[in-house]
Amino acid sequence: MYKLSLGLSLAGMTVFAACSTSVDPQDGLSAFNADSLKKHVSILASDSFMGRKPFTEGETKTIDYLTTQFAAAGLEAGNGNSFVQEVPMVSLLAQAAPTMEVSSSKGKFSLKAFDDYIIWTDKADAEQTLDKSELIFAGYGVVAPEYNWNDYEGLDVKGKVVMVMVNDPGFWVGDTSLFKGKTMTYYGRWTYKFEEAARQGAKGCLIVHNTAAASYPFSVQQNSFNTSRLQLDTRGMDVKNCDVIGWVTEKTANQLFTAAGFDSTLLTKANTPGFKSVPLNLNVSTSMKVQATYKKSYNVIGKITGTKRPDEVIIYTAHWDHLGIGRPNAAGDSIYNGALDNATGTAGIFELIRAFKSMKKQPERTIIFLAVTAEEQGLLGSAYYAQNPVYPAAKTVANINMDGLNRFEPTNDIVIVGQGQSDLEDYLKEVVEKTGGYISYDSHPEAGYYYRSDHFNFAKAGIPALYVSTGVDVINKGKEFGQKLKDDYTDKHYHQPSDGYDPATWTMNGAINDLKRLFQVGKKLAFETHMPKWKEGSEFRAKREEK
Repeated sequence: MYKLSLGLSLAGMTVFAACSTSVDPQDGLSAFNADSLKKHVSILASDSFMGRKPFTEGETKTIDYLTTQFAAAGLEAGNGNSFVQEVPMVSLLAQAAPTMEVSSSKGKFSLKAFDDYIIWTDKADAEQTLDKSELIFAGYGVVAPEYNWNDYEGLDVKGKVVMVMVNDPGFWVGDTSLFKGKTMTYYGRWTYKFEEAARQGAKGCLIVHNTAAASYPFSVQQNSFNTSRLQLDTRGMDVKNCDVIGWVTEKTANQLFTAAGFDSTLLTKANTPGFKSVPLNLNVSTSMKVQATYKKSYNVIGKITGTKRPDEVIIYTAHWDHLGIGRPNAAGDSIYNGALDNATGTAGIFELIRAFKSMKKQPERTIIFLAVTAEEQGLLGSAYYAQNPVYPAAKTVANINMDGLNRFEPTNDIVIVGQGQSDLEDYLKEVVEKTGGYISYDSHPEAGYYYRSDHFNFAKAGIPALYVSTGVDVINKGKEFGQKLKDDYTDKHYHQPSDGYDPATWTMNGAINDLKRLFQVGKKLAFETHMPKWKEGSEFRAKREEK
């Protein structure tokens, strides 16, 4: 069904057949089973797993389940004699004061926490305070020499609070001539905004929320307000963080501009090259109490040792974690089960394991199966692995990441996130086209999805990484139907308690179809001697060439 092409040359593709062992293209495919996949999803997304948040009983149950299943499937331990890799982290529970006081020479007023803004901290000190800290509007908060853009030029923000816009310059006004046009760069991600503000010495950083620019509503941020957040344990390391970070609504930002004698046109002017950041002559005061708990979370890792080149590894990843128990929805449900995100991807690992184990000719390269922790808290488990690799990056052939599989019927297409990055796209294109399907590309590149899942940490380490999303061209139903399914999930269920497993509608046939596609890519890599490369123009190419 899914035939590997050997000795094939296609326009626009890179094929390395001369370095491949002859492989039966059908070998392993019969092992995939939708009922098995559904069983694992239903267990991982059940209320008894309590949303699978690290540092909770839900994590303990999840790790026990994964390690037991890895061993039962016949995998070898992937980290020496262990199926786990310890990930030292800290849980920070920041309880914010109910208001933020804003003062100026003209008077003062209060902003309401949760409704107008949300704040937290990445620091473990017992208390964080803003005491009449000066507020500065710093445009997009970007320093990007290659784009000749510096929102901090000539600006001293040490000890002050910066308010910045989410996404890249140009996005809020539809100017596609700036940066990469509609495609978000890392400069547009909220994580970058906080990192840059800290590098500049700011005491605080508040990001102005806009649903289109952030790609999700403000309610997504509200769901995490005054709840514990995780960070890697960086004690003894020189890591810079602002004291207070968070988001303000666009309405609140405009209220602040008005109080400062400006108006909402500042959000437009900030898109102009050469824009100068604006001191608002406002001072903000608030505080939060912080409880820090240091513990270890765990990545789960198993392997099938290669028969000829065991030191060369292909890593399949999926994050096992979700958001745990949080703010109840209108129905009173407070368990964020994370069925699609990412019980499906985690369960997909078991299908891949069974497929590889069933092959008559076992892989010549080692296949690693890595279920990582704390993706929802900032890609922390994969970041720790990338910084502390069990298998050297130089010998890691590729990463294939799964984050949200197709729970319904198969699609003709499969979406590559991060177009034009590596040879792995060509491998996938070959597999998909041989079965009458086709490759499509991210329809919302402005959302920056390439920076929002675990493959990103492998890419930063120079390892070619493939990340795909569910297609929209549903077989026999078309693109409009498929896009509606995607939009419905994003609008109603993403990071909500309603992301639960539905046995009545989740056929998982689409997931099986896409898993077979990803299996064929890994199988092809497993019998080659060639190492896939980053494409010309990829920002990760230079890192690989260092190795």
